[in-house]
Amino acid sequence: MKRADMPMMALTVIAITTAAQGQEIAANKTGAAILTQSIPQKTFAASNSPNTTLLPALIAEALENNPEIQAAHQEREAAQHRIAPAEALDDPMLEAGVINAPLASSPFNREDMTMKMIGLSQRLPFPGKRGLRKEVASKDAEAIEQGYHETVNRVVHNLKTAYFDLGLTLEMIKLVEKNKQTLEHFLRIAEERYQVGQGSQADVLKAQTQVSRMLDRLLGLAREQPVFEAELIRALGRNAKGEIPLPMSLHIQEAPLMLETLQQEALAQRPQLLALQSLIARSEKSVDLARKAYYPDFDVRLSYGQRDNMLDGTRRDDMVSMTVAVNLPVWRGNKIQPRIMESEALRDQASSLYQAQTNEIAARLRQQIAMAEQSLKSVKLYQTAILPQAKLTVESALAAYRVNRVDFLTLLDNQMTVFDYETNLITAMANYNKALAEIDWLVGKKQH
Repeated sequence: MKRADMPMMALTVIAITTAAQGQEIAANKTGAAILTQSIPQKTFAASNSPNTTLLPALIAEALENNPEIQAAHQEREAAQHRIAPAEALDDPMLEAGVINAPLASSPFNREDMTMKMIGLSQRLPFPGKRGLRKEVASKDAEAIEQGYHETVNRVVHNLKTAYFDLGLTLEMIKLVEKNKQTLEHFLRIAEERYQVGQGSQADVLKAQTQVSRMLDRLLGLAREQPVFEAELIRALGRNAKGEIPLPMSLHIQEAPLMLETLQQEALAQRPQLLALQSLIARSEKSVDLARKAYYPDFDVRLSYGQRDNMLDGTRRDDMVSMTVAVNLPVWRGNKIQPRIMESEALRDQASSLYQAQTNEIAARLRQQIAMAEQSLKSVKLYQTAILPQAKLTVESALAAYRVNRVDFLTLLDNQMTVFDYETNLITAMANYNKALAEIDWLVGKKQH
């Protein structure tokens, strides 16, 4: 956008009787012009650009490209691949060697017990251990699966919040600019009346001050805009140098909000709670597995011994051996029992975390429902009653000011009141949408 396209303040300083007064108003005009030029030009372009993006399209993009979601997906895949190895047997052991060989030449046909041996051994866990190991790994995978869904919901929640914050900022920019133009119109009226002796210099200065306040507000919004743009870009997983999406204008789409129903939905489908349930079940299986350490494992060994004929040609048969060995779990007090207690403590920890998260979700649901309901009521009240009445008051005050029935400060106050109400309206709309986004996250609404 060229500087000529930017709305400039139309401050025409009227001729004043003293040179000091003329310098004062000229200084105000110059300062306001400098403020106008210092506002980033993209602010106005962004707020009026038709190239807006619908929220569902951005959500689909985030689900596809966000690196946090991709990392959680890869973790989920890794957890699934850990299930099968958990119940697999240990690798068998292959051994080969010579048994009972004398320290002499031609050792293989001198002693009757000399043989060449090859053997195979396998460790077999006590029945039930392998199944418990698989169940522990499966519950771990379930928890990580729910963690993936929680990451998706969190990213979408952050995206929605940034989307509505950016939308609010752009709406505020348009609103402030519109109010600035209205104040400039009032300023020209004050200048004209002062020029013909029907108004005061104080009215002109007061109007200039209010216009300058709007310029300062635009500067503040220009500082906020990049912050929300950065949050939106981060949630989308885009490159920081890419194009910045522009939100649609704020609007309200009412949704039924029943606390008890939403709490039940959260208990049934919130991934964070489901993950904790899986961890509780996993800890129960870990306790059972730790108690299985009281029972021994088995080492089964089968070997084959090949014997050469004796020096005198006597034939010797080959030999086969089979043995079974068990470990002796005798160190119970300082090895097995502490592991059982550790597993029980982790189970109790998961149960406590589940209860804590359930309570927190219930409390936050109550807060966000109250926020959404109050915001919706405010929106309806501003749209149907407060704003129409306030705008009529401004129109009436402007007509009365032209015929000297009200003072200029009353007109300005009425206009600023309308501006405040319009600000409250769009803020309430943004708060309502953000509250719905928070509720979706707390309930665990599935994202597609």
